[in-house]
Amino acid sequence: MAGLDESTKIPTEIRLHQKSRILEISFEDGERFELSYEFLRVFTPSAEARGHGPGQEVLQVGKRDVGIDRVEAVGNYAIRPVFTDGHDSGLYSWDLLYDLGVNRDRLWQAYLKRLEQAHASRDPADLQTVAARGPGTCGRH
Repeated sequence: MAGLDESTKIPTEIRLHQKSRILEISFEDGERFELSYEFLRVFTPSAEARGHGPGQEVLQVGKRDVGIDRVEAVGNYAIRPVFTDGHDSGLYSWDLLYDLGVNRDRLWQAYLKRLEQAHASRDPADLQTVAARGPGTCGRH
């Protein structure tokens, strides 16, 4: 998180659309992004998911149906979403949200590729199937 400076894009509006599970964010320069709750959860900046250095990232799986219960303001530089899966430790700074919006499609495709390589799923039900089969199974036939 770089902090606020003269180049930081400041949001003018952040709206949660619960039915479509989309966070809509508009910036002062007129740019607007729609970020799915799943996308935000998968790209959480929290240390428990990102680790403390390169190579320590934990692939986020089974988040297709995640919701956001509420969003809390953090000073004048970030928000903290409280997700329905209990995750609430990610601080999304204005610059991070802008970066996620600008790079959404590229990031999402890279995430889907990582899921495929790991034989993992976006679906929570698949996590239960894999857990029931035991370690070393991927849930694919």
